[in-house]
Amino acid sequence: MSNIKIHKIQLSIFSILIAFKTFLNPVNAIELDEKTRTVTLEESGKTTILTPEQVKRGKRLFNNSCAQCHNGGITKTNPNIGLEPDSLSKATPARDNINSLIDYIKNPTSYDGATSIAELHPSIKSAEIFPKMRNLTDEDLFAIAGHILIQPKIESEKWGGGKIYY
Repeated sequence: MSNIKIHKIQLSIFSILIAFKTFLNPVNAIELDEKTRTVTLEESGKTTILTPEQVKRGKRLFNNSCAQCHNGGITKTNPNIGLEPDSLSKATPARDNINSLIDYIKNPTSYDGATSIAELHPSIKSAEIFPKMRNLTDEDLFAIAGHILIQPKIESEKWGGGKIYY
């Protein structure tokens, strides 16, 4: 077999593998099992199961409204604090559940909870400064919070891992 034929076969196999990865990626929202889509709803530990539609919507909205500064779960303005579970749970108040993340998106505070940062961080409270926040509904905020909370289950240590991974 000539080198050209071998090269064409290798390119064909590579193309097929890329197509499978692109179109049959196992991390599509519809294919996530209930365990992966189960997130903590409130501080008491009560959980909720996100629907596949909420997962898709949360990803789209996060990418549109949040990923500019939080791509991959990092925080570009403070790389020491990301959106991984450890950082979220150590914030004051803890931001490791849907309701507390929604509260943060509506009215963000410093990591210690002492100071409002609404003029610096996009939020519903500062929608006049941050236009992407203007039309977000409570359902949108729920989906975004859900996206943040399921990413560690999907991306593992990559979510919030910073420069090591992104």
